Amino acid sequence: MVRCIRALPAGTVSSYGAIAKAAGWPGAARQVVRILQQVPGLPWHRVVGSGGAIKLTGENAAEQRFRLRMEGVTFRGARVDMKRHEFRFKRARSLK
Repeated sequence: MVRCIRALPAGTVSSYGAIAKAAGWPGAARQVVRILQQVPGLPWHRVVGSGGAIKLTGENAAEQRFRLRMEGVTFRGARVDMKRHEFRFKRARSLK
């Protein structure tokens, strides 16, 4: 999961669930949250809730929104414009 989070380029975002799925752990979105809390140096601000929702509260939410705007990410109301900024992970090759 750390590799997937580090792969997010500036100006893009991904959801907790999409990162878990890309890492091979579908349904483990809460583990992404734990990793973001425990591993320093990750681009935590590029990880949002489903549909582009900012899940943090208070000053942390304001900082996340600020950092994303500094990278050129646009919002539709309170949510990130996912059509424009969602990072698409490459699909893993199927094992046959």
